[in-house]
Amino acid sequence: MARETSGVMLGSIELFCAAAELESFTAAATQAGITPAAVSRAIGRLEERLAVPLFVRSTRRMRLTDAGRAYHAQCRQALAQIVEAERELTGRQAEAAGLIRVSAPTTFGHSVLLPLLPAFRRRYPKVSIEVQVSNRNVDFTEDSFDLAIRARTPPDSGLVARQLLDAELVVAGAPSYLRKAGKPKTLQDLAAHECIQFLLPRTGQKVPWEFRDDGRDVQVETDGHYTVTDDVLATLTLARAGAGLVQTHRYLMEQDLADGTLVEVLQRFGGRSRPFSLLYTGTRHMPLRVRLFIDFLVEQSQRLQLEGLGALTRRRR
Repeated sequence: MARETSGVMLGSIELFCAAAELESFTAAATQAGITPAAVSRAIGRLEERLAVPLFVRSTRRMRLTDAGRAYHAQCRQALAQIVEAERELTGRQAEAAGLIRVSAPTTFGHSVLLPLLPAFRRRYPKVSIEVQVSNRNVDFTEDSFDLAIRARTPPDSGLVARQLLDAELVVAGAPSYLRKAGKPKTLQDLAAHECIQFLLPRTGQKVPWEFRDDGRDVQVETDGHYTVTDDVLATLTLARAGAGLVQTHRYLMEQDLADGTLVEVLQRFGGRSRPFSLLYTGTRHMPLRVRLFIDFLVEQSQRLQLEGLGALTRRRR
């Protein structure tokens, strides 16, 4: 029987799948522990072999061609079958064990990550999990973390980023505050309101409020006499007490909106969201327990996104 593939080509297919899923040759290279040029050459050899372009490349972005999307779906399935075959032969899946250290912000940690952990340990009972719930950006090398979840990816981190959830932003205030100050009807009205501020841990700068105005994404610099550091959930506590308006993720305040503790305002300027991403160093020889945990978080986050993030709040209460 003629040999139709090779170890070199199989490696190129793995790099192609990584580049397709991460939408970046650089991220795929970081994950594989090689240079972006090596990824480009490998995919170039693959395109030459197939005689079709797999990616449309530009200076600003990279995307799959129609042929690339079809090929990726088949390759992903084939690679998954190979991994499963190896696990059945070697029993590696049953050997997932050891400690996973993960850092998550307070919002995602309390509402999403922590409630999911028991289900993961039911699958892999030999795995232990240490969670740092903090908005501080961790140093993967010095702090020895395997994974971090953040609402913002450090621009020069060199880390692999996998999006987990895209969480809608809303503005709300307590009825007692709105009776006193009135409801803002335009973005300009925010200048006359107490807007509860949150400072970014890394920069110490105020987080700008984000809106969509006539189809355009806009940021508004707001001000107020209350400033919160470290814990975003504290801004909600202040808002419930009537201190002013707050902008945060809808899923965090959905129960407050449903029972009238908070009232949403400026709905016609809504539609903005902020993604939560899973960050890791992407070392080539990643421990099985960490790889399985990444797959689990991505799978569960996609399910939650489809169900609607408000289900999280309803299940907790």
